[in-house]
Amino acid sequence: MKKTLSPEPIYGNQQETLVGDMEYYTYFDESCIQDMNYFVKTITGIKSKGIRPDLIGSIIAHYASKWLPDLSGNVSAIISTSVESKNHLNETQPESVTASVMKKRFFVETLIGILPPEKDSVPCNFLLRLLRTAKMVGANPNYLTELETRVSWQLDQASLKELMIPSFSYTSGTLLDVELVTRLVNKFAGLDSEGVKTSAALVKVAKLVDSYLAEAAVDGGLALPEFISLITALPSHARTTEDGLYRAIDTYLKAHPQVLKQERKELCRLIDSRKLSPEAALHAAQNDRLPVRAIIRVLFTEQTKLSRHMDWNGSSISSTTKSPTNPSGSHYLEGGSAARCLSKREMNVQQAEIRRLREDVVRLQSQCSAMHLQVERLMEKKSSGGSKGFFRWKRLGLVPSIRGSVSVEKGEEESGDNGEGFEPRTPGNMKTRLVKGRTTPSRWRKSMS
Repeated sequence: MKKTLSPEPIYGNQQETLVGDMEYYTYFDESCIQDMNYFVKTITGIKSKGIRPDLIGSIIAHYASKWLPDLSGNVSAIISTSVESKNHLNETQPESVTASVMKKRFFVETLIGILPPEKDSVPCNFLLRLLRTAKMVGANPNYLTELETRVSWQLDQASLKELMIPSFSYTSGTLLDVELVTRLVNKFAGLDSEGVKTSAALVKVAKLVDSYLAEAAVDGGLALPEFISLITALPSHARTTEDGLYRAIDTYLKAHPQVLKQERKELCRLIDSRKLSPEAALHAAQNDRLPVRAIIRVLFTEQTKLSRHMDWNGSSISSTTKSPTNPSGSHYLEGGSAARCLSKREMNVQQAEIRRLREDVVRLQSQCSAMHLQVERLMEKKSSGGSKGFFRWKRLGLVPSIRGSVSVEKGEEESGDNGEGFEPRTPGNMKTRLVKGRTTPSRWRKSMS
């Protein structure tokens, strides 16, 4: 077979043209690349030139999908290739099944051997298709273990379609290879426990596993221990919501009516009723397939949530007062023509404002009481000072009565009116005037009655 040389741009400075330019891969479609040894030498030369690992991974994926349609993931490409192979077999001598399987096994094992060792250099879906083909052709267990390790590292990038790998074992009674997925999830959970993966990746894998469980639960040959082992492969904090897990368990109970009562309790105990949405909780409360204890647990959880919600609403309503932001004192703000319910943040701001106003009122009350005490003390001092002067004048006999003082003043006015002269006010005169004022009868006694 005549071998043509590979074009130079792949070794030169034009390696950037490999990205997004599928026309540049056309030289792999030549008949010379059908020789696997030559392809390995080509990839080795590319690696020696310092090409990025992701570019090398894309070259390998393109080459594998071209000459092995099972790795392309395109159904139309697989059908067209199968039709072409049938036409080719009609024209030439047919190839035995054993020879075809051996050829595919050599092809797959060679591809696994030349994959870049760097992580994330090859798409996860391509690795899953390669793993499915490797299990189908019975590849070496070492290559399978290596593929499983690489897939488990990128499991958060996998899709449900590629993860549904059928079981090729004669001893397995299930349609899907649940044991393989359980191993992948366990390895990924080990990476999460080591802190290699983020919590967002763990949440993605949890959603993927719940979807896979819902698909695998339909299989009547799936045993309960295998189903539970896949559920417990992830930690409890991986699932932010339990709706997907509840749907998978409900599907399993519907497809396996022969499950015993004790097994149903053990299975439903894996559901955290606190993470169920209101729709899922309503469905679970009316589900006859669940045990009574599980239904009671769901109802109790919903009742607790409702009571907490009512308590929170009651406390927020009682603490809501009129403020500049909410002059009406209600939980709704006027936003144009429509009313808007206050958010939790706005409620917290209002409660903080109310607490601050209460503190100000208490401080003002304390200041006011202190001022009252000071005023009372000043009044006591003034009253005590006036009483001492009163008793001092009383001892001298110079303090007249109220009536005497009034009559003396009136007598002075009358004497002034009669034209009497001014008399000096001496102690003797004052005493005489006081005596006269006391002995002088009132005017109303001079009446003719």
